[in-house]
Amino acid sequence: MLAKTLFAALTATTCLTAAARAGELTRIATVPLGAEVTGLFVEGADLFMNVQHPSGSLESAFAKATIGVIANADFGAGAQPVPTDAADKAVVRTSLGAYQILLQQGDFDVIGVIEGAAGRIRTSNRPDFNAFVKTGAGQGYLFTAFEDRPGGMSRVKMSRAADGTWTVDRSDARMLDFSGVRGTWVNCFGTLSPWGTPLTSEELYFDDTADWNNPYYKYINGPEALEQYLGTYPNPYDYGLIVEITDPAGAATPVKRRALGRFSHENAVVMPDQRTVYLSDDGLDTVFFKFVADRAGDLSAGTLFAAKATQMGAPGADAALTPLKLEWIELAHGTDTQIDGWVRDYDGISQADHGDDSSYLSDADVVAWAEGKATDDRAAFLESRKAAKAKGATAEFRKMEGVNIHYEGARDGSVPYMYMAMSEVTKGMSDTKGDLQLGEARCGVVYQMRLDGAYNVDKMVPVVAGGAFSASDPANACAVDAIANPDNLVVLANGDVVIGEDSGAHENNALWLFRPEN
Repeated sequence: MLAKTLFAALTATTCLTAAARAGELTRIATVPLGAEVTGLFVEGADLFMNVQHPSGSLESAFAKATIGVIANADFGAGAQPVPTDAADKAVVRTSLGAYQILLQQGDFDVIGVIEGAAGRIRTSNRPDFNAFVKTGAGQGYLFTAFEDRPGGMSRVKMSRAADGTWTVDRSDARMLDFSGVRGTWVNCFGTLSPWGTPLTSEELYFDDTADWNNPYYKYINGPEALEQYLGTYPNPYDYGLIVEITDPAGAATPVKRRALGRFSHENAVVMPDQRTVYLSDDGLDTVFFKFVADRAGDLSAGTLFAAKATQMGAPGADAALTPLKLEWIELAHGTDTQIDGWVRDYDGISQADHGDDSSYLSDADVVAWAEGKATDDRAAFLESRKAAKAKGATAEFRKMEGVNIHYEGARDGSVPYMYMAMSEVTKGMSDTKGDLQLGEARCGVVYQMRLDGAYNVDKMVPVVAGGAFSASDPANACAVDAIANPDNLVVLANGDVVIGEDSGAHENNALWLFRPEN
């Protein structure tokens, strides 16, 4: 049975058919009006989950952005219905168990508070990535990224009682100091590295660096917000990076990992070899990247690769049924120290320097690098997306979101899969040119990738897809009993996948459980 037919069934639990695997999709939670599901992180039997930017007009406890947890989450409990009345639409509803509010924006006059050289800039309502770093039995620090310009991250000491109740230590709650790395930009999803350090992602929605200092550019307010934070005009090459929080239970020092490339990072996931890293790139006409570190457990040096995708179907083929073959193109080897030296060449540039020629690396510079005519490899690490495209990689993906594994399952082979959420298959993925010419899937697709013994992947297989899109239904343009614009992903120990939504096509965004058929 074709996926479109299956997704039309109006039931809370839906059977799926895709190109390689089948499974069951079950709605397990909904979040309040206006909110998206973020911060998915599993700690033992507990699922952390955030309510990002809910409607401020809600008459409930969820009128503020919320960081919370479902202790002893029961993933076998069954389906959570679509909310139908105003009360249910204003709160978190879940079949997994009780949702405990841990923190909300502005708590203790700390949580989400972004401060810089000019003082307080804002209190963010955009909590995204969570990571819990253990310091002992039932205790540790919860790190939460804030997806703002400039970005931020909180660290809060917490403890768990035997019954699953979590307690927040307000005396040990703070926002991390990112001034030493010149601030951050839109701290999005992320992962905890195998060695226990949070990896937060800078989602750099700024596609053309040439306009970074253009005072007339429509998005110039982003760099100007960083100028407010820094007190000086920002260097664009300091943003769009993976930021590792070293010594997380101590000084919690951020380090920007330049060797992993500069683009609109959604998240990075480190494989069990502690060298191979897969990196998703969010936005329009984006690239799937891979990094291989020189040494296990050290992201400061290595080789950056980009994927060349070939669709295994005719032009216009159904995105829900069409796998993508992957080949990896080597871009360059680099080290954080070397790349930082190149970045510093662009310090001191401001809007006053904007002119007919770019103040930064030009498209011609990138092409010259791809043709072997450059004196160094700075283009690969400072303009990674453009460099990848110039080398023949596929730069057509549309809103590439979370990419994740279950670490132990990948290590021992019991769950040998990596999953990626593609928020929607449109624009460059569905036009009539280039490597990807798929049929539109406006409600999104989740891809599965089999890991080989060396943690390589060579195919993306669609296993979950959104249903029909209807512009005539403004509340639920995507069918309510299928995913709409998947975002965060967590893979469980048994191989099931938890999928969070970031969509304007469901009135209440949902959390889903996908059970692949064994």
